[in-house]
Amino acid sequence: MIGTDLNKAINFLKQGELVAIPTETVYGLAANAFDEKAVLKIYQAKNRPQFNPLIIHSNAIEKFTSWGLILPEKLLQLATRFSPGPLTYVIPKSNQIPDMVTAGTDAVAIRIPNHPIALKLLSELDFPLAAPSANPSGYVSPTNALHVQEQLGEKVSYILDGGECNVGLESTIISFLDNVPSILRFGGLSLEAIESVIGKVNSSFNNQHAISPVAPGMLSRHYATKHKLIVGDVEKNILQSASQKIAIISFHKKYNEVVEAHQFILSKNKNLEEAAQKLFSVMRAIDKLDVDVILAEEFPEIGLGRAINDRLKRASIK
Repeated sequence: MIGTDLNKAINFLKQGELVAIPTETVYGLAANAFDEKAVLKIYQAKNRPQFNPLIIHSNAIEKFTSWGLILPEKLLQLATRFSPGPLTYVIPKSNQIPDMVTAGTDAVAIRIPNHPIALKLLSELDFPLAAPSANPSGYVSPTNALHVQEQLGEKVSYILDGGECNVGLESTIISFLDNVPSILRFGGLSLEAIESVIGKVNSSFNNQHAISPVAPGMLSRHYATKHKLIVGDVEKNILQSASQKIAIISFHKKYNEVVEAHQFILSKNKNLEEAAQKLFSVMRAIDKLDVDVILAEEFPEIGLGRAINDRLKRASIK
């Protein structure tokens, strides 16, 4: 059921049920993070491996500290600038955070989403919400309420409609578990913005946590389309896929060799924020087409281009 009734969403959450909520990044599948039975329903609805931890959400830094979490100085500096916003912080967990949320690790991921409906909802709750993306595990994340309904349907008690997500990519995740903060996932906030506040961070992450991740979005294969996806030199890959029906994801370029209806340009104005906002919707639209293969460009490795490349490359792994 899709609607805008905040009280209905609150009541379902207090009863231990699942509610899909809008954020500025993607729609989340939310449950009371302090209710392990409710959190288990998230894993079951998404068919998500229970070794893959969840982000907990609230509307104020003070709430996280009230739940026993210790927030480093550099985290507070970032939060002053970017929270609410598309940034998630990984820190040591407290005893108040259930192991079900953290997949048994000693770390927890926390975030304050920048969406008026989500913030209003969270302000009315005395518990945080565990909320991964509201889609089957491994598939493209939802950026509007209909995407959630199409894929999860009756598995969700209520879908709180907050319109189209204006960032369209999951949050950037930064870890404070070591002496030097580390980027664990590129996302809706750029590396440059983070480093402008706290200085150099470690951004050379790899898949060392793919088997036992300490934060969401670290599995090597993720955000997958139904059709085969190839990232790289599109002109070369068009020649190699000449016998197949092709769809293209490009930054701003059109390719004469492929029918226009199967070409998806993410930003004619070469704007990486616009491209990021459109990416998941385009991936979903292509999956509904009668094509054999999706060819995607590599995007500039600056700003949100890093996050776009990350999602495309993970989606291409079979």
